[in-house]
Amino acid sequence: MAVRRGSRRAAGAAADGRVRLLRLALLLCFLAIAARALWLTASSSGLTAMAQRQHERTVALPAHRGDILDRGGLVLAVGKEARTVYATPRELKDPLQAAGELARVLRLKAEPLARLLEDRSSWYACVARQIDPAQAKAVAALDIPGVGSVPEEKRQYPMHRLAAQVIGYAGVDNKGLAGLEAQYEEELAGKPGSEIVACDPSGRILKTVRASEPVTGKSLRLTIDSDIQFTAERVLGDTVRRFHAKAGAAIVMDPRNGEILAMANVPTVDANSYGKDLEHARNRAVTDTFEPGSIFKVVTVAAALEEGLVKPDTKFRLKPQITVGERTIHEAHRRKTETFTVKRILAESSNVGAATLGVKLGRERLLQWLDRFGLGRLTGVGFPYEAAGILPAYWTESTTGTVPMGQGVSVTALQMAAVYAAIANGGVLMRPRLVAQIGDQVAPPDEGTRVISAEVADQVLAMMNDAVMEGTGTHFQIAGYKAAGKTGTAQKPDPKRGGYALGKYVASFVGVVPSDHPRLVVLVSVDEPSGAIYGGTVAAPAAHDIAVFTLQHLKIAP
Repeated sequence: MAVRRGSRRAAGAAADGRVRLLRLALLLCFLAIAARALWLTASSSGLTAMAQRQHERTVALPAHRGDILDRGGLVLAVGKEARTVYATPRELKDPLQAAGELARVLRLKAEPLARLLEDRSSWYACVARQIDPAQAKAVAALDIPGVGSVPEEKRQYPMHRLAAQVIGYAGVDNKGLAGLEAQYEEELAGKPGSEIVACDPSGRILKTVRASEPVTGKSLRLTIDSDIQFTAERVLGDTVRRFHAKAGAAIVMDPRNGEILAMANVPTVDANSYGKDLEHARNRAVTDTFEPGSIFKVVTVAAALEEGLVKPDTKFRLKPQITVGERTIHEAHRRKTETFTVKRILAESSNVGAATLGVKLGRERLLQWLDRFGLGRLTGVGFPYEAAGILPAYWTESTTGTVPMGQGVSVTALQMAAVYAAIANGGVLMRPRLVAQIGDQVAPPDEGTRVISAEVADQVLAMMNDAVMEGTGTHFQIAGYKAAGKTGTAQKPDPKRGGYALGKYVASFVGVVPSDHPRLVVLVSVDEPSGAIYGGTVAAPAAHDIAVFTLQHLKIAP
């Protein structure tokens, strides 16, 4: 009996051990299953996010770029609807076939496109930028999985060459790269939006998940009058061709507020292909400097009058030449020793007379007057790459004789137009303006800075009137109007050899009309004319024609 009970207890213990072992195994299996479930739950959320990322993408919504208009509302620059075609190379079933079909529709070369689309590691390839929507529709009709298009805007210039160097241009990315397009990039560009879209595995858009709308850029209304601008460009172009000149610039300005009604450059460029002709694309009226020659003499005369050194009728006995320091200055035309009044010095553009006044003023006062008239610094128009002009790097005794006649100092056409506008505006220098309105905000003119007294301004204007009536500027006479002006003929410096280049001149003229109540300042500058070189012969007739049209166009009464 004892043996039997012992074997039963041993068998029971063995059974209990197996049960415990089974329970432990079941517990381990349960824990393993639970751990696996947790891992799968965590992984599935990550996989879900990954899948979502693969089927959702962000599409940029370009903002409409603000238009550029002339003062009357004529559109000079506008955004046109366009599309950009893209491909997802890793989604393409047959890259070579896709390249062939796309090249045929888009008129592209198939081989470079095929190399682009064969890159299976790429999620994005740009096939064509800023194409016509009709072409994009033809691409969509091909129904190639992995190929699509997104909206984009392309800048267009409906007037082509009109004021192209002033307007500048916006590049392929619709960003301003030159001219007013670059200067007012922030205002014109607006703010792009975006949208998150859901796509199928081939990249086709199924729906928009969420979006933020773009903000349209502000439009610019310029002070430029397109009719006056067109006439200035036409007359200037005819003048440059007639005298086989290198280039030319012209400015029409309202002296009362500094508004620029026209700013012409020749040779012209087509703004729609601006980047292909960079040699002629710069705005010479603002970026290029030249020695002004005799048109600078109004600064010398105005300074001498304002300083009280002379009066309009002060007389000087002038020889045909004068030596100042190591430099002997001659008249442009032969004459004997004669008596000149200050009025006659300006009217007949006497080099010796200007140098004589310069000696009376002296170095310090001459430098002060250069600064007061805004020479040697920017005008404030804010145009990209505007030049500040060049003042003498060092001053010798002879500089006191050469600067008063417009040698040894360099200016821009805009600076000289502003100087004459100050004289026409009763002695108040206004900041030149190209933009009249930004969006809904009208840009008012500044108050200006008084440079000379109203009395001296009237005296200088009367002398310039004599220059047109009986001096060197007779070609600027306009029937029915009192007109004032000053001619200039300046040798061009030779930067390589030093001194002045043989036979190279800048012919210029600046006119004010009507001179009894000034409304217009007209400047014309012609670079390297041939056959004739004098401002009175080359530039004054062009200024006359531009002024006559402008007077009629603006209905300014005689």
